[in-house]
Amino acid sequence: MADDVVPTVTIEIVERLDEAVRAAVERLLPQLSRSATFDEQTLAWVIAHEATTLFVARLGDDVVGALTLVTYPLPTGLRAHVDDVVVDDAVRGRGVGEALVRAALDRAVQVGARTVDLTSRPSRESAIRLYERVGFVRRDSTLFRWEPSRDPA
Repeated sequence: MADDVVPTVTIEIVERLDEAVRAAVERLLPQLSRSATFDEQTLAWVIAHEATTLFVARLGDDVVGALTLVTYPLPTGLRAHVDDVVVDDAVRGRGVGEALVRAALDRAVQVGARTVDLTSRPSRESAIRLYERVGFVRRDSTLFRWEPSRDPA
């Protein structure tokens, strides 16, 4: 293979936690969120849980991105949500995020999800352009969040 050949992005569903995935997620989490903390036990739980599918993107042998697809049944049908999409800063703009999102959408269709939702901060302009390019449509909605009190009582 010539030195100037760019590796192809490959997407994998993680079925067991190995050192490469563990190290990559630990490296990528701070790029996703300043408040995210790595916990190997939580990562293993995500991989084993029936409602979550962890996808990783590789360029050659290197894990350079991740995405979690969550599926859940409701009285109105099976729904899905894309969460924790992260691509290594060093390879952004090379199709990694799009490959991850398309793989998650394919999986959602495969399992029978009626809809797939995601949220993104307005400041993530390039991510928003990607989501719209693959077919997501902005909703007129208000997101609410509740968190339990973190103050010791």
